[in-house]
Amino acid sequence: MNHPSHQAGESGQPHGRAPWGTAAKATLHCLTGCVIGEILGMAIGTALLWSNIPTMVLAIALAFLFGYSFTMYAVRRAGLGLKAAIRVALAADTVSITVMELVDNVIIAVTPGALDAHLSESLFWSALLGGFAVAFLITTPVNRWMIGRGKGHAVVHAYH
Repeated sequence: MNHPSHQAGESGQPHGRAPWGTAAKATLHCLTGCVIGEILGMAIGTALLWSNIPTMVLAIALAFLFGYSFTMYAVRRAGLGLKAAIRVALAADTVSITVMELVDNVIIAVTPGALDAHLSESLFWSALLGGFAVAFLITTPVNRWMIGRGKGHAVVHAYH
């Protein structure tokens, strides 16, 4: 692709200088998919009385599914074919979602009682949402670095 963001940061600055606002928007995009997938997965696993590991696996899988599908939806609307849309979504979101899920799930795992909390308990929601807040703060600089090098969400900008 010969889009300007692939040769320089979005503002035309040298690689590594992507604007923080662009990185925050990219991270918020991933966060939205992760939150929907995680909450849905945790709700399903908890409602079905699954143990912690299968519930977390489902939640993580759904976080990736929703994160990728948001990007695929946007680039498909821009006219990209299915295979190309899948490639763009994988390139744009994999690192961001992985970092976000890793941080969020570590926070949930180390928060005393959070893994055993039920949907009706504030501990469940505070650990989950607090984990996402920290994940957002950690993932944003990662996305900024990647976008500044023409990677990650920079590959999606050619279709906006």
